[in-house]
Amino acid sequence: MDRQQTLLELAHEIGAASAGDDWPALAACSRTLASRLLAMDAQGPWSRSEQEALATLRSGHSQAYDRCAQATASLGELLRDMQDNKEGRIAYALDGETDLDGITA
Repeated sequence: MDRQQTLLELAHEIGAASAGDDWPALAACSRTLASRLLAMDAQGPWSRSEQEALATLRSGHSQAYDRCAQATASLGELLRDMQDNKEGRIAYALDGETDLDGITA
């Protein structure tokens, strides 16, 4: 497979994984990306079309990075909210508990 096609396929894989919030797939792509790029670089100079495909991959990788940062921030907000409202959630949960005989705990 030529480098241009490989680069475009990598860009597609990264884009699809990040768009679908498929973090395990994105991690797998990221783990192999550097070694694959080094192996391709060892094949010699890059053609213009390969450089354009590399720019496409770079852009997709940047977008995936931004998506990860957004997801991390959202998760952080959720965890802070859960921590901030922990006592209220516990009280609410306990308020609705009943024993098997129907008596409120």
